[in-house]
Amino acid sequence: MFRDLHKNIALTGFMAVGKSAVGRRLARRLKWPFVDLDRVIEDKEGMRVQEIFRQKGESHFRKVEKEILKEILSQDKQVIATGGGAILDEESLSLLRDRSLMICLTASPQNLLRRSGLKPTRPLLADPDKIKRIESLMAERQAAYGQAHISIDTGAIPVNKVVEKIIEKLNFQQGENKDSGSKIQTSETGKTGNFKC
Repeated sequence: MFRDLHKNIALTGFMAVGKSAVGRRLARRLKWPFVDLDRVIEDKEGMRVQEIFRQKGESHFRKVEKEILKEILSQDKQVIATGGGAILDEESLSLLRDRSLMICLTASPQNLLRRSGLKPTRPLLADPDKIKRIESLMAERQAAYGQAHISIDTGAIPVNKVVEKIIEKLNFQQGENKDSGSKIQTSETGKTGNFKC
């Protein structure tokens, strides 16, 4: 089980699986900083992800993504929500596995489509048959996602339940907060939340 608390926790998985929503909640529970890789990229580039794809192309986005990921992983004790395709680069994947506990969140193509909605904010889903596109991309990334240390099916369960699953996997139950009991209490406790990346 994951005992090295000096490392990071990196959430991977397909777009709209809930990495950001789960990551924020998990970071609150662990009292660690939360880092959303896509948001950091947007701040650096001065535009939204879909605009970067449209104006500069996916290759430019992946290059920037890789550079920023290296910077983020040079620090410790962070909960990181990666982009859905960040694990496609072998060097980035190796770095994620070495510098973090890599947790892959999964869901069915139907759930992913429902969560992502129909708005044109997912550049890689610009296809009339979105389910087929999701299935194709998931197949391409299956081997990389399979490199995660832990995999959790988010299914139809709410955000707080996914976080509880992660906490259980980390075996934090007895060591979360020795001074105030076996559970970390936050303002988020008991809320279900919504899955949005």
